[in-house]
Amino acid sequence: MLRTGAQHLESLRDGRVVYIGNERVEDVTTHPAFREAAKTVAHLFDMKADPTRTDLWYEEEGERYAMYYLRPKTREDLKARTMAHLRIAEATLGMFGRSPDHVPSYITGMTAHPEIFDEGRKGFGQNLLNYYDYLRKNDLYASYAVLPPQAMRNPELFQRENRPVPSLRVVREDDDGVVITGMKMLATGAVLANEIWIGNILPLAKDQLAESITCAVPVNVKGLSLWSRRPIATAVTHPSEAPLSWRYDETDSMVLCEEVKVPWEKVFVHQNAELAKDIYVRTPGHSFSNHQSGVRFWAKVGFLVGLASRITQATGADKIPAVQDTLGRLAALEASIGSMVMGQIENYEDWGPGGTFKGYNRRGVYAVSNWCYEHYSPMIDIIRELCGGGVYQLPADNSVLDDPKLRETFETYWYTPQLDAVARMKLFRLAWDITGSEFASRHLSYEKAYLGAHFVVRNLNFKVAPWEKFHKIVDDILERDD
Repeated sequence: MLRTGAQHLESLRDGRVVYIGNERVEDVTTHPAFREAAKTVAHLFDMKADPTRTDLWYEEEGERYAMYYLRPKTREDLKARTMAHLRIAEATLGMFGRSPDHVPSYITGMTAHPEIFDEGRKGFGQNLLNYYDYLRKNDLYASYAVLPPQAMRNPELFQRENRPVPSLRVVREDDDGVVITGMKMLATGAVLANEIWIGNILPLAKDQLAESITCAVPVNVKGLSLWSRRPIATAVTHPSEAPLSWRYDETDSMVLCEEVKVPWEKVFVHQNAELAKDIYVRTPGHSFSNHQSGVRFWAKVGFLVGLASRITQATGADKIPAVQDTLGRLAALEASIGSMVMGQIENYEDWGPGGTFKGYNRRGVYAVSNWCYEHYSPMIDIIRELCGGGVYQLPADNSVLDDPKLRETFETYWYTPQLDAVARMKLFRLAWDITGSEFASRHLSYEKAYLGAHFVVRNLNFKVAPWEKFHKIVDDILERDD
């Protein structure tokens, strides 16, 4: 069953515990901090529920499911998933990093190799398959928290000072499940989601068995609370003043669990530190989710290129050869990432028994991740330079338009031959929202951290590179000369 936006919004009114500072948010669908982002997610659900949008769903045994749950068995299946990711990303201008198609892509990819989970405990592989089915049949939005709090970089300090260890771990095992306590980061989009996947994307020490728990819980499960960072949307009084901040602050939260009960059927790894990380890379789960991230970034670059061009038209600089050179460079970058993303489909990989399932090429996936890390800041700098001082020449807010005399003055003196004053104000505020606002700052950090530090991204590229092939090229030349 594909849910509508209204049905998803209703599902968020479930008694979840969300804090902004010391304020307990009673309803995330109406609170100013999350209301507009919730509407954005609802729009994505409405798109997907539309029976004419065959690009966003697939049919199996008479039922329709979100395309991002499709288990690809052909190159065309991979392409269908990619196009669905692209349409979702375009609907949010690439601003929702953890949109509803991200975490389900992880889980769908893992189902290509579920027997890996049985290495920890027999039956956990079936738990994964059952959970995948549960998500797709109920059309749920899942977020995840897969990193320990930064304090755990020095765990010995907690032992020395006899303080409670903050990292999430199993504190008790019962006949019907496990009990977890502690904190995980960083659950982007969790306040707008239904489920949270809790796991470990980073390596654990061999003795961190209690911390190796990988499981899933409803957002409103007893004992779980979300501690939101400072919301950005609450500082915006009108959508035209900060159109991106208003609609696309997907939120980030720390996940705190205090004696949270997890039934065995929602446990996927337990008491196995090595396997807790390996499930992501020994299955196509990691490549599926990061392919989605690359597609999202592709959509974001398209928005940035269009914005850059409109700015030069608004200032009359679009006819200057040097400016056209800059725009041409941006256009080439957009074409580059598009080609890199599509290449991950062309060079697909086989997974599962007999290569039943297909996965995106991991070298291509991680190359795009590195590309995004290296190019986002320079692209934002280019747009900032194209704006010049235009973003600082605007009235403080829209209130000048409410006063007839001030509006007349504004429309007279801020008018340019290329664009009237009000339209110009809207354009440059949009530019400021992605280059200079708090929202823009969050995205600069996000694009450098969502997959980890740069050395993590490059290490992934190192691991999947065909070094034997590269070395053979050199060795063959040396042997030929002998």
